[in-house]
Amino acid sequence: MLRRLPLALAAGFSILATAVPGRAEATKTRGLLSADRTVDWVREHLVPQPRFRPYPTCDDRAAWEGLPEATRTAYVKAGESALTEKWEPLPATLFLEFARNGNRSRYEGVRRARRDRLQALTLAECVEAKARFLDATADGVWLVAEETFWGVPAHLSAQAKGYGLPDVEDPIIDLFAAETGAQLAWTLHLLGDRLDAVSPLLRPRLVLEIDRRVLAPFLARDDFWWMGADPARHLNNWTPWITSNVLTSALLVETDPARRAALVHKSLRVLDRFVDQYPADGGCDEGPGYWNANGGALFQSLELLHDATGGAIDVFGDPLIQDIGRFIYRAHIGGEWMLNYGDASARSSIDGPLVYRFGTRVGDPVLAGFGAWAMGEAGEGVPSGTFGRLLPALFATRVAAGIDARPPLVRDVWLPELQLMAARDRGGSDQGLFVGVHGGHNAESHNHNDVGSAIVAVDGHPTLIDVGVETYTRKTFSSDRYDIWTMQSAFHNLPTINGAMQAAGRERAARDVRYVADDASASLSLDLAEAYPDEAKVQSWQRAYRLTRGRGLDIVDTYTLREASGPLVLNFMTACDVAVSPGRLLVRGGDSPAAAGNPGLVLTYDPRALQAKVDPVDTEDSRLKRVWGPRIFRIQLVARKPVRRGTFTVRITRAGP
Repeated sequence: MLRRLPLALAAGFSILATAVPGRAEATKTRGLLSADRTVDWVREHLVPQPRFRPYPTCDDRAAWEGLPEATRTAYVKAGESALTEKWEPLPATLFLEFARNGNRSRYEGVRRARRDRLQALTLAECVEAKARFLDATADGVWLVAEETFWGVPAHLSAQAKGYGLPDVEDPIIDLFAAETGAQLAWTLHLLGDRLDAVSPLLRPRLVLEIDRRVLAPFLARDDFWWMGADPARHLNNWTPWITSNVLTSALLVETDPARRAALVHKSLRVLDRFVDQYPADGGCDEGPGYWNANGGALFQSLELLHDATGGAIDVFGDPLIQDIGRFIYRAHIGGEWMLNYGDASARSSIDGPLVYRFGTRVGDPVLAGFGAWAMGEAGEGVPSGTFGRLLPALFATRVAAGIDARPPLVRDVWLPELQLMAARDRGGSDQGLFVGVHGGHNAESHNHNDVGSAIVAVDGHPTLIDVGVETYTRKTFSSDRYDIWTMQSAFHNLPTINGAMQAAGRERAARDVRYVADDASASLSLDLAEAYPDEAKVQSWQRAYRLTRGRGLDIVDTYTLREASGPLVLNFMTACDVAVSPGRLLVRGGDSPAAAGNPGLVLTYDPRALQAKVDPVDTEDSRLKRVWGPRIFRIQLVARKPVRRGTFTVRITRAGP
């Protein structure tokens, strides 16, 4: 199989892409980071801990006082507001809500508010440096240090005793325990001995807690699944997200040179396992909404390693690392909208400073320009996010002269291993039609049963949509996951065959995948039959998407069934209003953010073969409401007379004035 292709096409080509084997089967260990680097090598090249000062501390008054006045004022005001707030408790019964009723939001909200408040106080002290915020900061770090568990209840499955209250004798490192360790490490880095004015016992306590909760378990254990010791276990954003935070704590806090080197060296091996599993085309199987925590966190780790070794660890020239960065603009529809699938959201925040630095490090002016554009779209607001993202945004992100700050809006994208296609009427513009299709299989990270589903946008507005995911609960990552409607193929732009939806599993994959693109058109065809269970009684279901540039998109379903025993339905999801007339649907208008300024789409079909039905779905969940507004609609084109063999064609064009 052709593994790497030019993604912005000047000439046409055709590819047959079969389903990729399991990651463990396909993985070849490269050891990009660790192969030629022993622990002794790492120790020799690491900048000593006392001299590792990646960003200005509070004592560097010139740097903090040199920030824009609006930024300084905003941070001080946020700190003053934090001074008036209360530190909310985290009682056992709040922690137990996840085990008792599946709610994870209430505990996580209080926990997150503590950390947000602590960061606001720390930043305000760094800006002002008058000790006005030190007592409250000390209260915050002491409170966090006294928490039984730094992670969240939903992640306790890694403990032997499972869900309930955390077992203090079984320390585990989840996403948020590692992130908390890094936040406290940054707090120590920024404030240093200023904390001693409150108590000289503060700093030793924080170092002890970071060590026993993060650094010691990281060194001692190899059985955390996200470490990748089991080659059969597919890795996801947990690996770079956690590792970037472990690296932060090790580099900033650990004073023993040998132990510090051992921590960094193990981080190299963990990151190598992640990179070795990564699709060779750089595609993120979790979707662009998770790229910040996936490819973005990998970059954060690589940047830390580069800076901590004085540039001795530099893998930014590696083609895969570069393509991991480029994925974020290859999945961009236009404006705030992204080509989403799985649990990823269609409205994904682009971390402009991080994307810009990624592009600069890998020498890609297009990626850097996309990051610069995102920074411009965000306006003059002050940098936010965790310290690991905020500090480089403040002190290490300056857009160079001559950078073309714009979204590339690539005309044609084909990621063969991920089986992700995107095409638009013309490159460099979001005007006209855009189609994005994801093949793959139904066991991907954050998977929905959505093999072969598509998103269709017009003038940069998603109109036939991927709904995304509701607020996470216990059910989201349980054996009942596919009882949730947003996970089901019947609520994606996919067929329901003989009344059956797609099923979950690695074997539920697209087959006979063919991609063709040239200046006139772009098309993707794929057989969806194996994505459906036996009760679908489907022998083949070849779906073809063909965008004829400037003229429209055809979706053609050609199928053969073993038996026509149930309804055949073509489902389409939209957040726009739908007007129905025989053989024609006008999808335009409504209360959704995707409807504002959207010229709409016209779907035409053979009314002798298909009958249209439109059902509203109220978006009661707050997470979906933020993206789509108060309701979405499911369009169902129902076969009037199901037969064993047939063809359905739906033509999609831009609506008129």
